[in-house]
Amino acid sequence: MRIRAFAAAMAATVALPCFVQAADLEVTHWWTSGGEAAAVKELASAFNATGNKWVDGAIAGSGGTARPIMISRITGGDPMGATQFNHGRQAEELVQSGLMRDLSDVAEKGKWKEVIKPANLLDSCTFEGKIYCAPINIHSWQWLWLSNAAFKTAGVAVPKDWNEFVAAAPALKKAGIQPLALGGQPWQANGLFDTLLISLGGKDLYEKVYKDKDAKVAAGPEMAKIFAAADKARELAKGSNVQDWNQATNMVLTGKAGGQVMGDWAQGEFSLAGKTAGTDYTCLPGLGINDVLTTNGDAIYFPLLKDEAKSEAQNVLAETIVDPKLQVAFNLKKGSVPIRGDIDMAAANDCMKKGIAIIAKGNTATSTDQLVSADTQKQKEDLMSEFFSSSISVKDAQARFVDIISSAD
Repeated sequence: MRIRAFAAAMAATVALPCFVQAADLEVTHWWTSGGEAAAVKELASAFNATGNKWVDGAIAGSGGTARPIMISRITGGDPMGATQFNHGRQAEELVQSGLMRDLSDVAEKGKWKEVIKPANLLDSCTFEGKIYCAPINIHSWQWLWLSNAAFKTAGVAVPKDWNEFVAAAPALKKAGIQPLALGGQPWQANGLFDTLLISLGGKDLYEKVYKDKDAKVAAGPEMAKIFAAADKARELAKGSNVQDWNQATNMVLTGKAGGQVMGDWAQGEFSLAGKTAGTDYTCLPGLGINDVLTTNGDAIYFPLLKDEAKSEAQNVLAETIVDPKLQVAFNLKKGSVPIRGDIDMAAANDCMKKGIAIIAKGNTATSTDQLVSADTQKQKEDLMSEFFSSSISVKDAQARFVDIISSAD
């Protein structure tokens, strides 16, 4: 296999120990929206303060665009100093092939197993007992973001849950307001569907489908109800006419749309725009129906390098990521929940505090990025993208979904 052959070559050419000095470190990521860029600035500044230099390698678009580029560079012999992936199985083959740095010593020094909560965040970074990534945040998909101004214009109360949101859609349409904003990127449609599944169907149904990969359940009446809800969401999302997720968020920000189902990273955009939770916008975790959040998020992986100075800078960046002060600064800008349970988040807004409280209670589930392979996730994205952008029937979509779950790994 080409990846494994290259891994062997890399291992054989690692430089011998020498004097270690500060280094420039290229970090690739897809954090390019306004709120995300503000969070990256916090991380870059903290790393630069160590005497090393952050070289920004932002890749415009989404993870679906960025990941193939990142993987190609690593397997092709042009590794960056560090790179973003989501918690889960996206870097699985790279780790198995020996192309990523073992951070176990850094993790032991920083007592990561004691301070990083929940434990499954670090579990996602672990392969054969060794730790290969530094979790930086906890992100959850299961949020409905609402424009208070849009509902005021429509003359209806701000919904308290998904069902009230659906019921308010005719009033929004009558007022010339897009009910549901949805961008055209496949991962957005996929995330919307999975949010409907766990929030409307419950954690047990979600886990039977994605954890147990039970094709019979996927074909059953409970999943048929989720596809019916997705069909309604498809109707409400018609007319969005935007591509990127933050463009859809901006529709809610400006009152052009009533709501958006999107992960908690959306609140980074609200914060950057100076909007206040509870006053300008409303957030409903679990779509206001089922307060269960998946604990996914972002992690930084470190490709194996020949340069010892850069390798030491990788250790410093890993330590910086988990540092309590950076955790506060980064996540306040990103809209995500810190990976540490021992830091003061008094400055968090009302929405972030809701998420922190839910996670602290243990009302969590494992994300699909951790439960299924990248290939299965891609198949799901392709199906949901087609479903939300076409007239494919609910029955046909569920049948194709069952085929995906039947062969899921």
